[in-house]
Amino acid sequence: MQKWIMFALVSVAAVMAISLLAFGLPEKPNTGPEELPEGVNSIMKIIASDDFTFNQEEFTAKVGETVILEFSNKSGMHGIDITDLNVKLNKDNPETQVTFDKEGEYLIECNIPCGQGHKTMHAKLIITAA
Repeated sequence: MQKWIMFALVSVAAVMAISLLAFGLPEKPNTGPEELPEGVNSIMKIIASDDFTFNQEEFTAKVGETVILEFSNKSGMHGIDITDLNVKLNKDNPETQVTFDKEGEYLIECNIPCGQGHKTMHAKLIITAA
């Protein structure tokens, strides 16, 4: 009986593999610059995780660039605050558009008390000359 089950599983797997080879996987969606709204230079994705870190320690942009800031949680309850730029993002307000008008370093902090590592949960946004 077990031999028939193994034969059936191997057969199904072989059929699936052959169909993937024959028809290929669907095309990956293109999220290139042509899909950005007019006047926007890039999208900056800031992702928070339950180990009290962001997906990058430093984010960079240039003076004069217009950027869409997108925030998401990989896990846990987090939000971000960039006080000097008056930016507050969370799950209810996950996106904003910002035009950087001066050079500097800005602190990105978690703005929701999320646990023991909350006070050390931060990253830098560095704006350089154009």
